[in-house]
Parts: sequence; C-alpha cells; structure tokens
Amino acid sequence: MLTEQTLVLGDNMVAREGLDIDAAFVDFVEQEVLPGLSVTATAFWAGLAELVEAMTPQNRALLAYRDALQTQIDAWHRTRRSQPHEAAAYKRFLIDIGYFQPDGEPFIIDTPNVDAEIATIAGPQLVVPVTNARFALNAANARWGSLFDALYGTDALGSLPGPGPYDAERGAQVVRWAKRFLNDHVALDGVSHCAIDGYRIVNAELVGFIADRTYPLLRPDAFVGFQGTEANPTSVLLVHHELHIELVLNRADPIGSSDRAGLADVRLESAVTTIMDFEDSVSTVDAADKIAAYRNWLGLMKGTLAEPVRKHGEMFTRRLEPNRTFRAPDGNSFEQAARSLLLARNVGIHITTPALRDGSGDEVFEGLLDAMMTITIALHDRMRPAADRNSRQQSIYIVKPKLHGPDEVAFAVATLAKVETLLGLPENTVKIGIMDEERRTTVNLHECIRQARSRVAFINTGFLDRTGDEIHTSMEAGPMVPKAQMKTQPWIGAYENRNVDIGLRCGFTGRAQIGKGMWAAPDLMGDMLQQKAAHPMAGANCAWVPSPTAATLHAIHYHQVDVFDRQATLGARSQASVDDILKIPVATQAWSREECQRELDNNLQGILGYVVRWVDQGVGCSKVPDINDVALMEDRATCRISSQHVANWLRHGVISEQDVHDSLRRMAAVVDAQNEGDPLYRPMAPGFDGAAFNAASELVFNGCDQPSGYTEPILHHRRHQAKMNLAGTVNGHDGSHGVAR
Repeated sequence: MLTEQTLVLGDNMVAREGLDIDAAFVDFVEQEVLPGLSVTATAFWAGLAELVEAMTPQNRALLAYRDALQTQIDAWHRTRRSQPHEAAAYKRFLIDIGYFQPDGEPFIIDTPNVDAEIATIAGPQLVVPVTNARFALNAANARWGSLFDALYGTDALGSLPGPGPYDAERGAQVVRWAKRFLNDHVALDGVSHCAIDGYRIVNAELVGFIADRTYPLLRPDAFVGFQGTEANPTSVLLVHHELHIELVLNRADPIGSSDRAGLADVRLESAVTTIMDFEDSVSTVDAADKIAAYRNWLGLMKGTLAEPVRKHGEMFTRRLEPNRTFRAPDGNSFEQAARSLLLARNVGIHITTPALRDGSGDEVFEGLLDAMMTITIALHDRMRPAADRNSRQQSIYIVKPKLHGPDEVAFAVATLAKVETLLGLPENTVKIGIMDEERRTTVNLHECIRQARSRVAFINTGFLDRTGDEIHTSMEAGPMVPKAQMKTQPWIGAYENRNVDIGLRCGFTGRAQIGKGMWAAPDLMGDMLQQKAAHPMAGANCAWVPSPTAATLHAIHYHQVDVFDRQATLGARSQASVDDILKIPVATQAWSREECQRELDNNLQGILGYVVRWVDQGVGCSKVPDINDVALMEDRATCRISSQHVANWLRHGVISEQDVHDSLRRMAAVVDAQNEGDPLYRPMAPGFDGAAFNAASELVFNGCDQPSGYTEPILHHRRHQAKMNLAGTVNGHDGSHGVAR
C-alpha cells in the first residue's frame, strides 16, 4: 500500500523522485517487484528518474532525425516523379543525407556469457504476448513437444483428423511417420526402428532388439540418457544436431500397447528460445495494461507464474514445468532443461506511456520504462538456484524492435548500459537482440552490429514490419506493387540474404542467433512442414513460429539441416548487394478495376479484422480470418503493411477516397459476420461510427502522415477512447498519445 509520505497528485498519480507515476504502478513496483531484491524503493525510483533525465533528450533528437530524413526522401522523390528512377543518384543522395553509411572495417562480435540455447543450439523460436499468462506458460513449457500429437492433430500428414474418438488407422500412420524420422536422424545399425521388438541399454549403449539379437545405434554417441532400468527403460534420451529426442516407452499406454516396441510417443526438443513480447502482439496503452505485462514477466522470472485452465471440462493450474532427471550412460544423473530460454522484447523508442510523466509533465518514453522494469524484474532470475534459472549464464536478453540505423542501436545499448549501472550489474550482463526490420537498419546492419558488438546476441529479419517501412520510406516514389508480389521483388531476397551474410561476417556462428520471421498461418501446418525448412537452409539458427505445436513440427527442419554446416557453406558466398536492397518496389504496370478492388478489399478486411479486436477488446495479436476465411496471425506489423499499402495507392490515384469508404463499409460487414460467434464482439455495421471502425479509417486516410507508417498513434488513441466509453466516461483525449513526434 502507499505510505503516509506519498504525495498524491491528480489523475491518481503520485510523486517519486521528480516523476509523477500512476499510483497502482507505484504499488506494484514497491509491493511486488522489489521485495526479495537488494534494490530499495528509493534507489529504484531515483534510478528511473536518472534514466529518464539522461536519455530523453537523445530519444527526442533521434525521432526528430527520423522525421528530417523522411522529409528529405519525400522531397527527392516528388521532384523526380516525372523522371525515370536513377539508382546511382538515389544511392548517392542517401549517403549525402546520412541515411546510408557504407560498411567500416571488419570486426567480430565478442558478447560474453551467451547461453547455449542462443549460441550453439539451432531451433525454433516462439513469440508470445506476455500479457496472456496461459499463452506465456504454454510457450515457456514448449521446450518439449509431442511429435505424435503434432502430426495427429494438424494437417501435417495432408489432412485434418476427423471428428469423434481416436482414429487408430491415423494413429498408426503417425507412428510410421515418426519412426521414419528416427531412421533418418538416429538410425539403428542394420534394422529399422519400425522392425524392432523394443529397446534396452547394454554395456552403456542403447540397442534395439528383435528376440535375442541386438542392434546398436549407427551413431552410439546419440544416446545420452534414460529413465527406468537398463533392461526396461521408460524413456530414452537421444541427441542430434544438439537437439534432443525422447522416446517414451510404455506398453500400458493406449498407443504403446499397440506398438511392437512399446513406443508411446516421440517428444522433440522444440521451442529452444521464446520471445516474451511487450510490443507488437500486445495492447498496452496505460498503467493497468503495463502492470499486467510486467506481472507476468515477474512470475516467469521468479518461477511462480500460474494460471487456472479449463480443459475437457476439468479445471487445473498450469505452471512452469520442472526440469527432468535422467541417468547418463555412465550411470550418473543429470537434469535436462524443460523450459524455453526467455527473451523480453521491449517497445521501440517512438512510444510514450501515460503510466508516468517527467518533471515537465510529459509522458515518459515507454522504451525507457521497459528497460528499467524488465531488467529489474530479471534480477529475480539471477537469485534462483542455477538449475532453475532462465539463464544459466546469468544473462538478461532484451530484444529491441524498430531501430533505425546505427545511432539508434547505440542509443539502445547506452540505455541498457545505464540500467546495468543503476542496478549494480556487471558490464554486458544485458544482451541485445537487434531486429532488422526497418530499412535504415537493413542498409546499415554491419555498422548497427558494431555499436552492440559486446552485447549483441540476436539479429533477425522481419519481413512484415520491413515491408511496411519499405512502403512508407518510398511513399512518394510511386504506387507499390500488390502485397502478394512483394516477396518476388529484388529487395526482399537481398535483404534476407544480406542479413545472414553480415551476421556470419561479424562472427555470429557459435556466438549469437541469426533469425528468420514468422509462419503466419497457424492452421496450415502441412504447408509449414513443406516450406519452412527454407529458413535453416538460409543459414538461420532460429526462426519464428506461432504456437508450441508449430515449434515441434519446425524442429524437424533442424534435424534435416545442420545449420552450422550450412552457415560455413554460406560464409563463402559473395555478400548480397545493398544496391538490390535499394531497388524500390514501384509497380511498372497498371491494373484492372477488378484487380484494384480485390487488393483494396483484401487490405481493408485485414485491417478491420485486426483493429476491431485491438481497439474494442485489447487483443494485440489475433488469428484473423482473411477475406477467404483462411486464419492468419495478425499484429501491428501486418496492419502497418496493409494500411501503408492502401495509403500509397490512394496517394497516387490508383484508388479513390470513395473507393476506400465503400470498401471499408462492405468489409466491416464481412468482419462482423466472421465474428458473430464472439459474445464480446461489437459489430461495426450499420453505424460505422465506433472507435474501431474510425481507427481503421484513420490508419488509411492519415497513413502517409504517420511516423514511419506506425500504427500506434491511432490505435492507442482509439483504444483509450474505447476503454473510456466502456467505463462510461467522456472521451477528451487529444489523440497525441502513443508516439512522440
């Protein structure tokens, strides 16, 4: 509770060390976060105030520089709109204004104390909204997943399971598929896993047997542990490409009883790492929302997060899975990690929060608050027993999105270093993940990494935000190609390849992650199983997946591809050209009226389907049916693409304002029908005057004016409006909250 000395201000704010802070937030920090730490309340608030005072001027200056660069780029394109594009002149112009800085001298990163899950184990990476405790727990526990369940319950085998009870024929198909997988990656010498009667441990080696004859593993060192007895193991632990495979053996199990070898399941080490997201997949617009996010992160770092869950009509409490104990072949016991290594994705530098105000009465940059809070909370992890820690190296991993170029990376690094100092942490305890998702970072990636060479643990490509920024940066150059054609444009291939090339050139192999983006169709696991092997083949030692089931299926690809061998091969190729990255995806053809209408309807349906849940229900990431009723994962990045694309076509006369108005109304009715089964849903038609519908309209009609094409200014304002309407208050917000200009 607040103390007698607390100065209570208006709007339920209290004073702390020159900051005005939401009273509930103060209570959360002082009563939940700080107990058990060596950081006093006075030291924490003084440290936060010092961080805000020290970093705010540079934060504002960096945002002003973004605007100045964009203004110059817009003017350059406008004055040359009637001329053929001159690529060489354009590149010189970008160098002259400081947008593009040619690569400097070579260097190798030297980040210390990086966990194996990041440095030397290649595998799937989950991204999950931290505000949803159930999702967060599922993701943290997704280090292991059932291959049997993933194959049986999805379309991975070519079709979905039928309704009704267990289908024994489909189950047998699953077991055969799984045993072929074992034959491919942990083969027995001289016999198929399909043909044996069972498994034993003989002379510290795993063998399969048929009657009295035994067959050892073709690669005996793949066997690393077991449970049960040597004559009758209940679990066998194998390893391949540093990822573990568990054979669950139980002849009393319904599945195991029907299998010749008693194989009841194959469990794969799956989501090796997980990003707990405070950014694009959440809707956190005020102090209450931020408290909910930080509270879940606190539970994860302390190991206490729990959530009641109802499944099959029964209630139970979901918690973090404990590590499991196995016997090694030499007889010694060891613990096998049961949980994914967690990283925290903070917000970008452009968002402010009403949770606290500085001495001038201005909202504080949310990225500064995120840095102080997520790192302070992670101190709890460093106090846990070594085997239970999130990071056994006692490191803290902060992923930083939407950075524009080396100066902003340097600012992010300085912010993390400042927090380290304030909290008394050793230098470089806090690692940074640099998301290569803005064009100015892409063309300057080598120099961006240089700024973080002793902290960087992760780079990735994010096609979605990167496409949104591609459109916005070149808004004045002309009408862009349709969204579906973006992936065929020269810039995207060069972008994906150059990210890997530079990561390898800077020594990421064995030291840090090179990541690839999200599989956005969570129900299309058959397609994912066929296509997503391209990511490890491209040299990525992690790639994003939307669910624990997807992580288990994607893990298969890291058994098929030795990523580190692949990186060695790719390291010998020529680096992808920045000239290709700078090729603007302006269309060279006109479209029919019908083609324009299809593109417009598809974009606006996606915007409305996402925004209506964001604004009305505070859902930051949704599985939204597209115009063809195919469920796609939508977040602010996808919304950014669609809104910027419509704004671009509107800017260049491909479509008219009336076209947009008409399509918005028709698509709102479509989205209403798609959500009619949701009891919390509020229809947009026929009034077309709610906060959600207005947000979708503004994202398009005001799209050219949004900083970097970001959606936050409008979404935050309209979410505030919806929350105030729900509370029965009058909306008096001026619309400025969410992004500093």
